[in-house]
Amino acid sequence: MIDSNALRSLEIFHGLAPATLERLAAAAVERRYAPDQVLYTTGSEPAGLLVILEGSVRVVRGRNGRQQLVHEEKPGGALGEVPVFAGGGYPATAIASEPTRCAMLSTAALRAIIREDADVAFVFLRRLAQRTRGLVELVDRLSSQDVNGRLAALILQRCEAGAHPFVLGRTQTEVAEELGTVREVLVRALRQLRQAGLIQAVGRGRYLISDCEGLRRIATPPAGS
Repeated sequence: MIDSNALRSLEIFHGLAPATLERLAAAAVERRYAPDQVLYTTGSEPAGLLVILEGSVRVVRGRNGRQQLVHEEKPGGALGEVPVFAGGGYPATAIASEPTRCAMLSTAALRAIIREDADVAFVFLRRLAQRTRGLVELVDRLSSQDVNGRLAALILQRCEAGAHPFVLGRTQTEVAEELGTVREVLVRALRQLRQAGLIQAVGRGRYLISDCEGLRRIATPPAGS
């Protein structure tokens, strides 16, 4: 059982009736994961739907020794909707990026609660719709930008999200997965941006932007692409 206040504080559940939140909390089981621990793997049998209470989880899809970040979920994010509602195994692999705590709802328990309150179904339908939009945007980026363009866009995003200096990610491998490439190509792209005078490294994986407009030009896909 999960404390209903932990669910009530999450934006995903805002608007649900208090009684429904109590039922969700009573049906949920707590799961804890260490950094880099696998929550589930592609094709494995679903244990239920996970809602992240604390921490962060990366969902990746791998092929031929190469992984692509599909999406990343933080507190309020949900995992496992596809097999729970459509059947089959998990379509991708989920890995904790940091100490993570989740509420797990079995398929049977979730469906029983949805039968009592249909608003719960709309909660997860909305999450799936948002994720679908994100996947469409990901396909657009992969098809219209080269690695340098995707890296420039990510640098601008990271910079806008926080103070200088900034870090691209926890590891270069994870950043490469987010960009749809491999670590070696990422390292080469970073070197090219530094040599072009667009960014500068300040140590410990931190960077500063030297030419914001130059990065924007690289990050902007050509017209008609």
